[in-house]
Amino acid sequence: MKIIPAIDIIDGKCVRLSQGDYATQKVYSEDPLEMAKQFEDHGIQYLHLVDLDGAKAKQIVNYNILERLATHTDLHIDFGGGLKSDDDLRIAFECGASQVTGGSIAVQEKATFLRWLETYGPDKIILGADARNEKIATGGWLETSDLDLLPFLEDYFAHGIQQVICTDISKDGMLEGPSVVLYQKIRKAFPDLKLVASGGVSDLKDLEILTDIGCHAAIVGKAFYENRITFKDLTTFIH
Repeated sequence: MKIIPAIDIIDGKCVRLSQGDYATQKVYSEDPLEMAKQFEDHGIQYLHLVDLDGAKAKQIVNYNILERLATHTDLHIDFGGGLKSDDDLRIAFECGASQVTGGSIAVQEKATFLRWLETYGPDKIILGADARNEKIATGGWLETSDLDLLPFLEDYFAHGIQQVICTDISKDGMLEGPSVVLYQKIRKAFPDLKLVASGGVSDLKDLEILTDIGCHAAIVGKAFYENRITFKDLTTFIH
């Protein structure tokens, strides 16, 4: 299972939220590049970079941070947050994103998202399926739709999506463990879908549980920044 650290950006700084609430933001680093280099120096190859300003503004905002990280590291960067238009997508790839994650766009403008999937392919386009009580959330998690999670996944899997990042918003940033039952349900329904677990990872045991479930990858955020999981732990797990 791949370990993918998360760097969330607000005002150019590396922050973390609790349950997607912007009022809970805590700054962990003034320099996202310094943080990214630390991950790379300890054997990490992947990074989940989220433009929280962009998610709120509904257009890409922190593309300069993406470009800086992509230029000065060899990390494979998955970028998300505020990707609403063809221009947003073009900017993300031109600034060095290896992949992009579309969440709100997949809910609100399905035809556009499917066109992106057809144009760039499933290796480049990841489905973001963030849910609260198994209902899909959008707009930086500020809005909850009436779409049920599993039918939403089924529809996009039928259209060729191969990889999905699924965040249980109630777990995100709480350090209380990932949504194991939900991920087991997804794995059972879609055994061929590459499931990236996100939200709630608190220690190495959680990563072992997600591995046993069969998750393709796990995104780690606050657990690292709060020293629940150390660089040494990450290195040990990777190897």
